[in-house]
Amino acid sequence: MVDARLPDGSRVNAAIPPVAVDGPLLSIRRFGRERLTASNLVENLSMTAGMLDLLTACVRSRLNVVISGGTGAGKTTLLNVVSTFIRDDERIVTIEDAAELKLNQIHVARMETRPPNIEGAGAIKMRQLVINALRMRPDRIIVGEVRGEEALDMLQAMNTGHDGSLTTIHANSPRDAISRLEVMVGMANANMSVHSIRQQISSAVDLFVQVTRMSDGTRRVTSMTECVGMEGELVTMQDIFVFEKNGMTETGRVKGKFRATGVRPKFYEKLKSAGVTIPQSVFQTNVEIS
Repeated sequence: MVDARLPDGSRVNAAIPPVAVDGPLLSIRRFGRERLTASNLVENLSMTAGMLDLLTACVRSRLNVVISGGTGAGKTTLLNVVSTFIRDDERIVTIEDAAELKLNQIHVARMETRPPNIEGAGAIKMRQLVINALRMRPDRIIVGEVRGEEALDMLQAMNTGHDGSLTTIHANSPRDAISRLEVMVGMANANMSVHSIRQQISSAVDLFVQVTRMSDGTRRVTSMTECVGMEGELVTMQDIFVFEKNGMTETGRVKGKFRATGVRPKFYEKLKSAGVTIPQSVFQTNVEIS
């Protein structure tokens, strides 16, 4: 088996027998020639204008955001769009398994993991890069995807002055994302109790953005959920926006509506102190999709 990247950034995975039972397998994940913009996401009904305003405000106010979703849900695409809200004068360090992010800012330092050689030596893992990134005086750290023990270092970075960090994670809901982060931190052999791990998560992450690939192939932001804090042994969360599916059209398209829960997030004061103002009406606007 081998993973590779083509000159245009497309990702390649190849497998040959005996791993591939019926013959060689080649998969190529191509990227569009033109990058999606924030306005494209609203036009494509991936999110509402109000959701976009909130997400923009969170990034500009240096809140820590985790984008969660399944395989092919559009996590990296959304992360690329979200990164455009970062100011040009900030130094950004990106860390990825396979370099996919394309940032337009001036001060971008990109790092990529390295697989082991044929003897099984020389691998450079994500965790080593996250630790190294902390020595590079970053204003923000963007991890393409956390999937292992590097989650602990990422959370600690978020908690120790590297506000505005962004990452993605494979999970089917924000609550599942927290469970996965717990497991990943446990992989770091930090001998931390479950309560301590949850405290780290609740104090580090401000917002979970859930993206989902619907049955008709469309990709939507199905929830924006604030991480409020701890209540007893549990991390408390509250939905700010949700997408409610309510049927299918005759042509097989998903029907539903983006619903604002009416909850004003607790980090609203952080937004105001950062000089970012969002109208109250944003938290009460519903958009129907038919």
